[in-house]
Amino acid sequence: MVGDGMEPVARNFNTDDLRSAIAGTRIEKTILVHATTTHDETYELLEIAESDSTVIAVVGWLQIDSPGAIAQCEKYLEAHGGSYLKGIRDVAQDLPDSNYLAKSQAIATVQQLGKMGLTYDILTKTPELPAAIELVKACPDVQFVLDHISKPYIAKEELQPWKSLISELASFDNVSCKISGMVNEAKWNIWKADDFAPYADHIIESFGPERLMFGSDWPVALLAAKSYSEVVHLAQTLTTQFTARENELFWRENALSAYKVTKL
Repeated sequence: MVGDGMEPVARNFNTDDLRSAIAGTRIEKTILVHATTTHDETYELLEIAESDSTVIAVVGWLQIDSPGAIAQCEKYLEAHGGSYLKGIRDVAQDLPDSNYLAKSQAIATVQQLGKMGLTYDILTKTPELPAAIELVKACPDVQFVLDHISKPYIAKEELQPWKSLISELASFDNVSCKISGMVNEAKWNIWKADDFAPYADHIIESFGPERLMFGSDWPVALLAAKSYSEVVHLAQTLTTQFTARENELFWRENALSAYKVTKL
């Protein structure tokens, strides 16, 4: 039995659901990011990208502290749809070892991913940010994307130490950031846009429009938001200060650049 408010995502979602979700927004193309820690899901996402023009890239999963991670990545690239693999992510949040991303094998894997032309997505909460900073320091030639602004404790209205750690992470030019996933860190379904302003303002100040991109976190965002369009509207509200050019960067060009997408 599904409980604890998880009912909105307790099913499989497909690209028909995606097209229905983005209808009425200006979103036309998307990058799929893995949701589970299985190789099978990444293969499935690559198949979807190969067959559906709505999808322009995939960020797949690897266990980066495994000695076999690069061999597995090569299998992804050789698989059907492998050319759509543009990034890799591992789940570093809530692990018993908050230093996971700074482990020598994890660093070696990410360095090699960079040599393969792949981006690395950072999925952390505040406790893992120091290790993420160490990873970035060790990988100056890798393009990083911070997911979900590192999931600050918005529901508790906590800014520190997240704020200081974000400033340090953003000091590295090879790190971009997705404004995404925030609704799930707020009070589900009763949040208001003002709840996110201190966090979004700091992210914008730290990274600048040149290194920010929109992320929907759909369908996971449905746990805390009514729809995809509500998440889009929230991002628009939090970035009203952007110029027309900065909006082009935020909604399109920065993602294409970070993930090296040339085919639309």
